Amino acid sequence: MQITAALLMGNPCDEEEDNLALLACQATDGRMFLMSRYPGEDEVDIAFDEDEPVGVQGLSVSLSATSLEIEVQAEDADLFGGDLRLQITHASDAADLDELEEALKVILQGAGQLSRS
Repeated sequence: MQITAALLMGNPCDEEEDNLALLACQATDGRMFLMSRYPGEDEVDIAFDEDEPVGVQGLSVSLSATSLEIEVQAEDADLFGGDLRLQITHASDAADLDELEEALKVILQGAGQLSRS
């Protein structure tokens, strides 16, 4: 599954939302993507638009200057319309990549792997 977004938004600790770590974007087609995790939770929540979040583990995530790739386990493929991988092409400012990486580290701690290229 592929989507395009103008930019990614990330926050490693939203104090107004009970220290929620999140990464989100709005696709050019208007769809919203949200990946989040509260402290102490075992799973990462992933949601599109107004759908209920789905808790997943075993994620593999890669962040680069122009894309974010999220790979799920086979049992979670329904989340991405039957695909194991979601690729988000983005044009986020290079200065924001460190904060996005920090948010992803918090979100994935103990529930997935992060690589940055």
